[in-house]
Amino acid sequence: MTTPTLPASAASVSVTWRAYLGLCKLRVVGAIVFTAVIGMFLAVPEPPPLLLSFWAALGIGLAAASAAALNHVYDREADSKMGRTEYRPLPQHQLEPRQANVFAAILCLLSMAILGFLVNPLTAVLTFLSLIGYAVIYTRYLKRVTTQNIVIGGAAGAAPPVLGWCAITGNLDPHSLLLFLLIFVWTPPHFWPLALAKKDEYKLADMPMLPVIYGDAITKLHILLYTILLFISSLLPYLTHMSGLIYLGAAVVLGLGFLYFAVRLWKAQDNKLAMKTFGYSLFYLMGLFSALLVDHYVRVG
Repeated sequence: MTTPTLPASAASVSVTWRAYLGLCKLRVVGAIVFTAVIGMFLAVPEPPPLLLSFWAALGIGLAAASAAALNHVYDREADSKMGRTEYRPLPQHQLEPRQANVFAAILCLLSMAILGFLVNPLTAVLTFLSLIGYAVIYTRYLKRVTTQNIVIGGAAGAAPPVLGWCAITGNLDPHSLLLFLLIFVWTPPHFWPLALAKKDEYKLADMPMLPVIYGDAITKLHILLYTILLFISSLLPYLTHMSGLIYLGAAVVLGLGFLYFAVRLWKAQDNKLAMKTFGYSLFYLMGLFSALLVDHYVRVG
């Protein structure tokens, strides 16, 4: 008995649909929307309006997907040289750059329409600026000219909780900027372990990442120093009375865990711990922002 197969046209549509989804970097977009939603809930004492939160999350998510698609376009040659990215849609010629650009433009327009008309204009403007910051300033230029690319470009990735806060309140608040600071300081010790693990691939792609230019020892020291700075920064929500003891306890425990990995990586003679450190950094951020949310509603209640 033979296995039924899809007609060629149906199979082509399936591949194309998956390719467009691949442009969106759904895992990254999910993390962005998560931190934006946390910003929404922290902005007000009671849960924010459901419909407003939905439109804000959708608009921010579409903008993040648009930036991701542009990232695919600008990085397509480098992606083709790196093992972890060579199977992306553009290196595999599943889509052409023109198609990806059109797709990114459509997502951007939808995002701006949703945020501008259904949320508020300030959120639309700030979201657009963060899109340009990541997709153009970071991906197109910074990534290729400086070893501090991820530090400077991290500002765009740190914007989502500010965007979520602004979506609900219509203005910027110092506490929302603390959330920005947490992600901004977290980004280097999150990304550099990955750069360590994939150093040879970045070298092949001619990307001036920190371990490629200055070596492993300097990169590990930078990871440790930024992790210490992150630990200190993570105490600020408690010290400014934005959060309480539940958050403080979580921040200390999670921060000590991150320091544990950073110190071990710094002392190690190889890079075997790099990916474990990278993985823990993701757990750390999700845990820290979840603790902020839990603490917020326990204190309000």
